[in-house]
Amino acid sequence: MNQLDMAGRYAVITGGATGLGYAIAQRMLASGASVTLWDRDGAAAAKACGELGARARWVAVDVGDHASVVAAVAQTLAHTPVVDALVNSAGITGPNTKVWDYPVDDWAKVMQVNLNGLFYCCRELVPHMRTRNYGRIVNIASVAGKDGNPNASAYSASKAAVMALTKSLGKELADTGVRVNCITPAAVKTAIFDQMSPEHIQFMLSKIPMGRFGTPEEVAAMVTWLCTEDCSFSTGAVFDLSGGRSTY
Repeated sequence: MNQLDMAGRYAVITGGATGLGYAIAQRMLASGASVTLWDRDGAAAAKACGELGARARWVAVDVGDHASVVAAVAQTLAHTPVVDALVNSAGITGPNTKVWDYPVDDWAKVMQVNLNGLFYCCRELVPHMRTRNYGRIVNIASVAGKDGNPNASAYSASKAAVMALTKSLGKELADTGVRVNCITPAAVKTAIFDQMSPEHIQFMLSKIPMGRFGTPEEVAAMVTWLCTEDCSFSTGAVFDLSGGRSTY
């Protein structure tokens, strides 16, 4: 494992109890950071922190609810002196179906978590970072936001919006010490696969020239580097993690 320097830094990771968020927490802790996991499932977050160790804390929060995010910020800053990094990893896939059959309520749920929730977290933590003139924000988008996966219109649209929001916010903060970037993984085998049909999983695999899914550890390595001081001249950028699928 390459050494990444996050010694003395404090990071908030949404959706941190499982999947990519958990892997990112592991890599950040190994790099010297302390982490606070924001997750809707408080029991899972508590269990994760028990596994991660003394430098991990948790806050139960529904990122799709603005009031919940506001409360989570206050609770986090009450026990953490600063927030140096925010990783927006919480997300849901929604059902796999055609646009004309897509349930309206499910469309709204995907947008509420994947897009609105990310906006709420950025909106409430950016002022804290601006006051200190330092911060790193990494948003987890998806190759689906670049290419548009069939039978996954809400997910694809939400992740395209995440990329656009990242670019806008990166430019808005470019004259400060806060950097904002996103990553676009191809399929990474985590528990989120449980929300997808086998046919959709096979479709995603067929599009990856490397012929395999990504690993949470590979995602965590890139995200952690983007949260270090070394990531100083990249902002509003989209970093690819697609095994050669989308080289743009």
